[in-house]
Amino acid sequence: MEETYLLNVEGVKKKILHGGQGELPKLQDGSKFTFHFQTLKDNFERTVIDDSREAGMPMEIIVGKMFKLEIWETLLSSMRIGEVAEFWCDIIHTGMYALVARGMRRIAEGRDPLEGQKHRCGMGNMFDYHSTGYADLDELQRTPQPLIFIMELFRVRGMEGWLLEREQLGQTAQLLLPVQVEEPSAYKRDTWAMNKEEKLAAVPVLHSEGNRLVLRREFAQAAAKYQEAVICLRNLQAKEKPWEEDWLKLESLVTPLVLNYCQCQLELGEYYEVLEHTTELLQKHNDNAKGYFKRAKAHAAVWNEREAREDFMRVAHLDPSMAAAVKKELKQLGERMRKKHVEDRKRYQGLFQSPQGQ
Repeated sequence: MEETYLLNVEGVKKKILHGGQGELPKLQDGSKFTFHFQTLKDNFERTVIDDSREAGMPMEIIVGKMFKLEIWETLLSSMRIGEVAEFWCDIIHTGMYALVARGMRRIAEGRDPLEGQKHRCGMGNMFDYHSTGYADLDELQRTPQPLIFIMELFRVRGMEGWLLEREQLGQTAQLLLPVQVEEPSAYKRDTWAMNKEEKLAAVPVLHSEGNRLVLRREFAQAAAKYQEAVICLRNLQAKEKPWEEDWLKLESLVTPLVLNYCQCQLELGEYYEVLEHTTELLQKHNDNAKGYFKRAKAHAAVWNEREAREDFMRVAHLDPSMAAAVKKELKQLGERMRKKHVEDRKRYQGLFQSPQGQ
């Protein structure tokens, strides 16, 4: 069962994806965390920015050594050995991420992380560089935003050479000799930790689970399944060249999932969520009748009469087989708008009428 709660830190939310073992490590300056991490944008696709597994090396932080992204030390200090946790961090904690990620990527590429830097503080270096050398990090540098960090802590070493090791933990942590870094635990992995083949295999399963939940009218849970499937596909698309064959094949799988997600949001009354995602979809696929239909229903729900009528008419033009459904929706829209106008007139008249007898 996932457990969601707030850390006692402003601008941070934590969700445990897989529980750890033993007590929280007792840390001191010089203690070393060894962990894997993934950094994601806080958007619908949860776009992956960095992934230590893909870089082929775990991350290490030494407590008290003023790591530029200070919040990571706080996050890791809240974790037990073997735990996997997801942290949402507000902008106040993520402003330095582009600079930190630049250095980590250079190390993974076998380059000097400080190459070309002046001997100044981290924030000073941010102003020195017009570009980090990575387009996605440049975007984060220009427009700081909340980020999501998924971390798996699997080793903590103290100053005196002791090691808290995930595999050897019982009810209480043991002090062990250092060992080689091993692969993370073999729990049932979330999609963030899957490789390409596993993500492709997960998509139809998630799609089917979402459909099953819709039949049970569990729309919020179904939407989460569709969203997770979209995230798998978007992560794979990020490695392909846009609009080429492999990218288009993945896009053909994304589109029905996004439409299903939007249908769930319509059922849940999240109309602005539907407007956002259908508009994004239609910018790529301006001939998708179902996309226009769902956007039209969302416009109608929030009283955007002109936009709703335009989208409904576009549906009828693109797919004549939907003409009857469009006619029904337009009739309902007209009735709702007339009723609203009557109610508005009564309300406004009441504002300007004098109380009886005065």
